[in-house]
Amino acid sequence: MKYGVFQFSTDYAIRIDDLARETEARGFESLFVPEHTHIPASRKSPWPGGADLPREYWHTVDPFVGLAAAAAVTTKLKLGTGICLVIERDPIVLAKEVASLDYLSRGRVLFGIGGGWNAEEMAHHGTDFENRWKVLRERIAAMQEIWTKDEAEYHGKFVNFDKLWSYPKPVQKPHPPILMGGAGPHARQRAVDFGGHWLPIGGRSYSEPMAETIADLRARTLNSKAAEGEHVRSFQMIARRLKGRPGLEKILVHKSGPLSDYTAAEVAKYADVFRRGVEEVDKVTGRAAVRPA
Repeated sequence: MKYGVFQFSTDYAIRIDDLARETEARGFESLFVPEHTHIPASRKSPWPGGADLPREYWHTVDPFVGLAAAAAVTTKLKLGTGICLVIERDPIVLAKEVASLDYLSRGRVLFGIGGGWNAEEMAHHGTDFENRWKVLRERIAAMQEIWTKDEAEYHGKFVNFDKLWSYPKPVQKPHPPILMGGAGPHARQRAVDFGGHWLPIGGRSYSEPMAETIADLRARTLNSKAAEGEHVRSFQMIARRLKGRPGLEKILVHKSGPLSDYTAAEVAKYADVFRRGVEEVDKVTGRAAVRPA
């Protein structure tokens, strides 16, 4: 087991560079900081942690500026966001910030993410509370394209950009670990979808029993891998079926990269796309469709 330190790095607390230096000297693995760009004065959204929102929530330093300061005075300490409010950030800029921090720290970033709870705060950034998880998924997917492609593009409902160049790329490959923050079964499933890293909050009234939730996370991970294995086999059979047909090679590179980098949901989605493609081609050519196992 590895131990880390979490701090609301504020303008009245110990400086984050001083804390980072002392944290590393004492053998801790990591330092995590949260994010809130601001807190709307209306205070309409109730704080999940209780009645009164602590003042550190509107005094935090920017997490990437703070972690860059921490990186400059340490050599081994991992640098984590706990969590980054992806739904309040431009994905192209955020991809650059994460990659730059990972590059400058020589590969020490732990990218914790979340959907947030303050509806008014995210509304100020143009994100509708009801759509926050859809926005988060698209922004992360777009960032993964930027991190892993020399020439990236993304076209979705909430994120849309043509081919671009963006460097540096992260030192960690294919990108820093994505730690999904949140509680409940939906949060754990998102954690599995984003690579299996979960960042729960302990000590709160809504915190869940650790043993049961870890068991659930493991079960979801195993189920996801099993499902992905089935879809990969279908994917490979469809690819063989399409190989060599004039004009169809581009379908095979619609989403490039190792199959092991796909989430089960992505594999299922694109396998279904390929299935439909095979059926359409067979209508034109008169050849019988091969049904993947």
